[in-house]
Amino acid sequence: MIKDIQNEILRLKKEKNIAILAHSYQGREIVEIADVAGDSFQLSLAAKDIDCDTVILCGVHFMAETVKILSPEKKVILPNPLAGCPMAEQVEPVFVEHFKKENPDYAIVAYINTTAALKTVCDVCVTSSSAVKIVQAMEQENILFLPDCNLGDYVSRNVTGKNFKFWQGGCPIHAVVNAEDVRKARELYPNALLLSHPECVPAVLELSDFIGSTSAIMEYAKKSDHKEFIIGTEMSIAEHLSYECPDKSFYILSKKLLCPNMKLTSLIDVHKALLGTGGEEINLDDDTINKARKCIDEMIRLGN
Repeated sequence: MIKDIQNEILRLKKEKNIAILAHSYQGREIVEIADVAGDSFQLSLAAKDIDCDTVILCGVHFMAETVKILSPEKKVILPNPLAGCPMAEQVEPVFVEHFKKENPDYAIVAYINTTAALKTVCDVCVTSSSAVKIVQAMEQENILFLPDCNLGDYVSRNVTGKNFKFWQGGCPIHAVVNAEDVRKARELYPNALLLSHPECVPAVLELSDFIGSTSAIMEYAKKSDHKEFIIGTEMSIAEHLSYECPDKSFYILSKKLLCPNMKLTSLIDVHKALLGTGGEEINLDDDTINKARKCIDEMIRLGN
């Protein structure tokens, strides 16, 4: 049954010139029918280059917005309208505008996991993989990093000559794992390397063998000669790696690393989006697109 639905999706997307992009935290059955699978920024860049009329973004709302910002000429569909991101919705633009007035010497650095509206009032965007390089390359010495204070703390420890303020927000999934979870996982899997996402709390990162973005964790595990890994990010990554590297063993750091928003999108949701009977089209006005794009363009400039 699942294979039949997948085959029908593959037929429809080819017939209708639709591209399917899937975040790496999506289920295996969705990743398998995607044109591109990766982290949020990889998907946004891919959307620009794919020759299609419509993009179906299997992920969460801010990712679909980012695709629309970078490819405004394309129709962008989020298959499940309820798939949001609590971290992306933690900061309102009015806070940033007030902070700028009170602290004109601070540059506003926004994690890409933010809404389009928030991006319009920020100076530069960063991804978990590019944040250190971009912040180090910025001319400004004073930085407000938002919304993820854990990623911000990681960046502050890896750049020099900058002063930081942090918004006390973050990913509610990554933030719940702690040093005790690491201790238990090490006990169970003493020969495994711990690969963690920088959205985890500092106590977890200090105990990790490798720290990196979702795509960096996957790349490290694939290339490593090591055979066992504890994966300190959303548990889908351990599953995908198990399929892609069957000669290696992958364990989740904690069963708490399960993102309900990423799990909302089903294969049926994707099918309905292709049929035009489901999903939400992402619409952003020109002013929002133009203003939000500035901080993304600045990210690309500083990241090169």
